[in-house]
Amino acid sequence: MGYVMELRQLIGTYPIIMAGACVLLIDDKNRLLLQRRSDNGLWGLPGGSLEPGESLAQVAKRELFEETGLIANSLTLFDVFSGNEFYYKYPHGDEVYNVVTAYICNDYVGTLESDGEEVMELRFFDSKEIPSEISPPDLPIIEQYLLKRGTIV
Repeated sequence: MGYVMELRQLIGTYPIIMAGACVLLIDDKNRLLLQRRSDNGLWGLPGGSLEPGESLAQVAKRELFEETGLIANSLTLFDVFSGNEFYYKYPHGDEVYNVVTAYICNDYVGTLESDGEEVMELRFFDSKEIPSEISPPDLPIIEQYLLKRGTIV
């Protein structure tokens, strides 16, 4: 059981500040990897919450592997995100204020494969084909990425 789940046993659904990391994984055709989440059915970025003793880069690499089967050879810090727009209430009621460290990865190995639990589908998207059904905590990160790439959001 993870750290956040242990906290939830003590505090229930009360809002917490949750630190974590995500990965903007870019393939050799300059497409962004998104995953359809099983908890809300929306598209988002591979990522998750920090466990005690982990670095944020370790979180990003661990979550990328767990959710997609891919191993990041290197990560580049993209940005750190927080604030009111990163408040999220999960479908099961847990409330969080996310602090997300986003990394870009275009150096990776492995075979793309959904974990079958948290992830329903994995797909690479061209910047002009990003779906509109994006998970709320990931939307500002993807928009910032597309803006910095010069792609109209």
